[in-house]
Amino acid sequence: MSDTQEATSQLLNMNLQENKKSVPVMESGIRSESEHLQVTIGATVPTGFEQTAADEVREKLKSSCRISKDRGKIYFDIPVESLAQVHCLRSVDNLFVVVQEFKDYQFKNTKEEVLKDFEELAEKLPWSNPLKVWQINTSFKKRKAKHRKANQSAGKEKANCGQGDKAEEKGAKKLTSSTSEPQILDYYENPAIKEEISTLVGEVLASCKDETGESLREETEPQVQKFRVTCNRAGEKHCFTSNEAARDFGGSVQEYFKWKADMTNFDVEVLLNIHDNEVIVGIALTEESLHRRNITHFGPTTLRSTLAYGMLRLCEPKPTDVIVDPMCGTGAIPIEGATEWSHCYHIAGDNNPLAVNRAANNISSLLTKSQLKDGKTSWGLPIDAIQWDICNLPLRTASVDIIVTDMPFGKRMGSKKRNWNLYPACLREMSRVCRPGTGRAVLLTQDKKCFTKALSGMGHVWRKVHTVWVNIGGLHAAVYLLKRTPQAFVHPSEHDGGRHAPW
Repeated sequence: MSDTQEATSQLLNMNLQENKKSVPVMESGIRSESEHLQVTIGATVPTGFEQTAADEVREKLKSSCRISKDRGKIYFDIPVESLAQVHCLRSVDNLFVVVQEFKDYQFKNTKEEVLKDFEELAEKLPWSNPLKVWQINTSFKKRKAKHRKANQSAGKEKANCGQGDKAEEKGAKKLTSSTSEPQILDYYENPAIKEEISTLVGEVLASCKDETGESLREETEPQVQKFRVTCNRAGEKHCFTSNEAARDFGGSVQEYFKWKADMTNFDVEVLLNIHDNEVIVGIALTEESLHRRNITHFGPTTLRSTLAYGMLRLCEPKPTDVIVDPMCGTGAIPIEGATEWSHCYHIAGDNNPLAVNRAANNISSLLTKSQLKDGKTSWGLPIDAIQWDICNLPLRTASVDIIVTDMPFGKRMGSKKRNWNLYPACLREMSRVCRPGTGRAVLLTQDKKCFTKALSGMGHVWRKVHTVWVNIGGLHAAVYLLKRTPQAFVHPSEHDGGRHAPW
């Protein structure tokens, strides 16, 4: 057990002992409440990777998961103790707690009747448990923000203070007082830990009640929350617009809770998701997409971290695998890989020096974040960044296990005309460095015609296994999973009696 984990365990025990002394009667009630509080969580995921996200939920949360017929959404049931773990999922963009789901909502024939039903909907919904989850989630985010500030200030103090007794005094003080809770929260961010998450939920549920034991809703009723309603609608048979549905349902919510509507500076975002005859009401748990978690230096075509995770998961990385992104851009794929598959070795490369510099800066930012989180100097990350030519990689033949990359679409970067020469050259060089028989590649491109043509000439070295259709900023793209055939690579120069390539 590491020093951080040991200190965390001690602090958790101390907090639990204090809680037992101060609130002996309330504790059992809170435990009982948290154990029986089951909620349905909805998540938006990259379109095409719904199954990948569902597999991650089953693997990490041990929960059954349902893929919605509305593309890009999944639903799963969890105990409230698993809420912090849900935020650690790598494949989800946004999260919301489901208030109620109508699988076959019967819309009336006229617009006026439909909107009248929306005006009366709020008072018929079971808001109590979802609002508790929202409150727990909000408290969790506030504590994370508090811990982040505390760690940043602690890092500055550590950098400015001298060595000797003063430094030891500050270190001891930091461990026992101001940053004890942030250290606990860092431990909570590990999805494998459940006991500590249960403790956090217990504390939050305790804070949701005052000394007389009033419920969350009774406590928060006097506070005027700011809210907005966001309607996401898909289907051609609706006689109303998304704005009309949001307006009338929003009026219903305002009338029921006496909240104040605010489209920009809101506390609660109520979601109204409509897909054909399926209607789902939810409360948002994320303010911004989780896909922005790793990148601080963005480029013109930065790939979303959630999509990068889905692409990596397709390859099923094994420990000690060498994973290469030969066109890394800002490094989203190798950074995601180094975070989730730390027992593999990741190489990020690009021919553009600006892109390599951005990738290096993002790697540095992630390393700094890791050091602040652990509270000590890190050994580093299993990742390197290098500038190279994609058509002439400085890697030995058959030395790479996995290649994952986002190829130029020919829109913002490169051109469709250049792709006709670039794609065949890339596939040829990738086949050289990839291990015959076991190597695999996951390649994302929107230029499907060009890629299909290039792949048709590489059938002796690459075999297409699977295709995932995705939506990238409104562009219909494809992710191709390729398997390297057992045939050894033969350099074109050998056919002409020339010399081997230096690698």
